[in-house]
Amino acid sequence: MSKTFLISDTHFNHNNILTFKREDGTPLRTFSSIEEMNETMVDRWNKTVGKNDKVYHLGDVAFKNASSLEILSRLNGDKILIKGNHDTLKPSIYLKHFRDIRAYWVLDKLVLAHIPIHPDSLSRWRGQIHGHTHDRRLDDKRYYNVCVENTEYTPVDFEQIRSWYE
Repeated sequence: MSKTFLISDTHFNHNNILTFKREDGTPLRTFSSIEEMNETMVDRWNKTVGKNDKVYHLGDVAFKNASSLEILSRLNGDKILIKGNHDTLKPSIYLKHFRDIRAYWVLDKLVLAHIPIHPDSLSRWRGQIHGHTHDRRLDDKRYYNVCVENTEYTPVDFEQIRSWYE
């Protein structure tokens, strides 16, 4: 039986992300090179996600150009993109690697979107699964952050998230 996974903010081939800092001044990502970061994420993704599993990528996939997306052809799963603020290429480019592109999606009364929605807008859902904030978690149990900095650079099984909400 296939599973469903979620991940966000892979930023494949984004060299500058290796210079980003946490609030305490330590590096956000401790890889020695962009190649090491990319290969670590590909390896962990493929060890976790099967060929027939579904993956919702909650945005900020890669950076700047279409060639940065080529790495997606190496990743297992049926991929759906929930667009992030850095996913600015034409939809036709993303559709070479993703089955579908969406602004948001609702899964088991949990809203999936790249950027956390305002707390006042959550009343119709159980909560939100999001990305965008990288290592920062919101101080509100209704939000679940699947940015790679919080998931050991590995997609998260939706059943794990669902049980967290229960």
